[in-house]
Amino acid sequence: MGDRTAYRTCPLCEAMCGLELTLDDSDRVTRVRGDVHDPFSKGFICPKGATLGSLDGDPDRLAEPLVRKGDEHVTASWDEAFESVRAGIAQVIERYGRDAVAVYVGNPTAHSIAGPLYVGAIVKALGTRNLYTASTADQMPKHVSCGHMFGDPLAIPVPDLDRTDHLLMLGANPLESNGSVCSAPDFPGRLKAIQARGGKVTVVDPRRTRTAALADEHVFIRPGTDAYFLAAMIHTLFAEDLAIDLPDANGRDELRALVADFAPERVADVTGVPAAEIRRTARELAAAPRAAVYGRMGTTTQAFGTLNSWFVDVLNALTGNLDRPGGAMFPKAAHVPAYRRRKPFTTGRWHSRVQELPEVNGEFPVATLADEIETPGDGRIRALITIGGNPALSAPNSARLDAAFAGLEFMASVDPYLNETTRHANVVLPPPRPVQTPHYDVSLNALAVRNYARFSPPAVPLDGRPSEAQILARLALLASGTDGDVAALDDMIIASTLAKAAAHEGSPVHGRDPGEMRAMLAGSGTPTEQRLDMMLRLGPYGDAFGTVPEGLTLDRLRTDHPHGIDLGALEPRLDEVVCTASGRVELCPAALVPDVDRLRAALAAGPRTGTVLIGRRHLRSNNSWLHNLPELVRGSNTCTLHLHPDDAARLGVAAGDGVRVTSRAGSVEAVAEPTDTIMPGVVSLPHGWGHDRPGTRTDVARRHAGVNVNVVTDEREIDPPSGTAVLNGVPVTLERVG
Repeated sequence: MGDRTAYRTCPLCEAMCGLELTLDDSDRVTRVRGDVHDPFSKGFICPKGATLGSLDGDPDRLAEPLVRKGDEHVTASWDEAFESVRAGIAQVIERYGRDAVAVYVGNPTAHSIAGPLYVGAIVKALGTRNLYTASTADQMPKHVSCGHMFGDPLAIPVPDLDRTDHLLMLGANPLESNGSVCSAPDFPGRLKAIQARGGKVTVVDPRRTRTAALADEHVFIRPGTDAYFLAAMIHTLFAEDLAIDLPDANGRDELRALVADFAPERVADVTGVPAAEIRRTARELAAAPRAAVYGRMGTTTQAFGTLNSWFVDVLNALTGNLDRPGGAMFPKAAHVPAYRRRKPFTTGRWHSRVQELPEVNGEFPVATLADEIETPGDGRIRALITIGGNPALSAPNSARLDAAFAGLEFMASVDPYLNETTRHANVVLPPPRPVQTPHYDVSLNALAVRNYARFSPPAVPLDGRPSEAQILARLALLASGTDGDVAALDDMIIASTLAKAAAHEGSPVHGRDPGEMRAMLAGSGTPTEQRLDMMLRLGPYGDAFGTVPEGLTLDRLRTDHPHGIDLGALEPRLDEVVCTASGRVELCPAALVPDVDRLRAALAAGPRTGTVLIGRRHLRSNNSWLHNLPELVRGSNTCTLHLHPDDAARLGVAAGDGVRVTSRAGSVEAVAEPTDTIMPGVVSLPHGWGHDRPGTRTDVARRHAGVNVNVVTDEREIDPPSGTAVLNGVPVTLERVG
């Protein structure tokens, strides 16, 4: 037959780049290139995407389920594995109740079609309040701030990169990460295009990252102090009459009063940014014809992560750049109905058992997961289901959590590897190879800098193994105490959704017969594809089940647009998005105001002394799940400790020497790499390493183990409004080793 070509979306990061795959007669991927026909990525590819073939063919990927027999994991049939899950979960629920079972959902789950569509069904079937995700080690502050400002935690404005004249970025390094909570293929090219059209890119960061080096201006800032910097910019806008009056917003006067104590001169010593520089940055932002402020993980994983996220969008609003071309805008994803409305956002509908932390977005902070496993009493977590995550490396004080996993009565994991987390599992259920898996970015299309959609059918058949969707659907059935046909779950979800759409006065199918519409989905493909077809038909570009003849359906997307479809630039749609109780943007949400008192008190305490630790992105990494590929553990992708030459000299260390990094939580020894790209008093370790645990089957990762930075991050330190772990600005001490 010879080689053949297949096209798909890269599932390895948030950029959603199109890939062109070459496969041989044995269905092995022999070459990966960027898809030049993809209207969004236009052929761009990064080192991670180029290794999709190696990931797909990794000999350490599990092809069959594993079950624990004593201290060993052995291969099992799918029926045996699922029966073990059923029995293990049922036994724990019968003995201790439904809250004794917890679910942890990791980062890779968002890069799939199955995760967003089925995880909710698993949690609902279990009837547990113990849901934990990677969000509380990442972007939850943004959900909280947007929930309170706009009423919907998923209504996140993204910078309109292709039309802005001025981009201010804080704690973001898209030249390494490819962008985050802002899906933009070829982020570097888009930044250069801003500069080419005469615009300006400014980066605020404690490190001179690759992104900062590309920028027109880099502002060094002390870790954990972004909230002071942002508050001082807001203060400047009000003090110099640069803040516009938004007719569709509440709280302008309250906000002015709230930042009165944060003049640039007052925060300069704490942030390390001169007052004149803060004022100039605010003036330039206000004067730019089109501008956007963008903050990412460096700002959300701080002690004031929610304030940072809130202040970012306040700056966008007060400079007239919220919901306008070239500013911060709300994407319109093809699968999300425009008529959708939520109840106004709230948190704390229930609280965690041990620390009494409030629920946020239906979940608890991962920082308290070890508490809930270790602490005796009613409601103690006795069983855990992990889906696509590795919290034994990625959670704060991960050594404690790793030890807690060993004490669980039952654990099941959906994961392609036996890694640092899944080595504790009684059952491991591996999803198929990437090329065997259909792909549509349910989560990420709602964060894209252009409206875009693409569906990638499987390039290789399953050969009898269950799809990822079937694995998760069956888990939902097992959790509910049944083990019926997984298609019945999808059918129930489809029927319920169509009935609600038909009853909704704002829906394009209002008054239609749900049964008639259900019949129109029958030819869409698998049950999962039928659900996606339904979502596209009900979406803003959909055919509304035949009402709009040229509208989008899954068949049209798959057949007429195999490389994806560009649905246009972002458009103003604030009136569609806002669903606060007042129906207006809340510039000064009452729920967030008390946290400004905490910020004010910290400011009064003065600048922090001593050394602090921050994280670091690598272009060839994505958290912990790409370190088993030889191509991605080479070159600059090294787990070293960055520290300023002055600090190195004070310690008496040179490049290659050992340094012990110690915090309240723990201690690690890392190899020193002195560099003037980092501020004095700041050290940096990359995230996702520490592959030296026994019982894993990731040979390449084990040979390039590195050290786990989360041994020294502290689960006791969180951002209170969101519960997000403080991973940047961690107080540490340094000691030369040897």
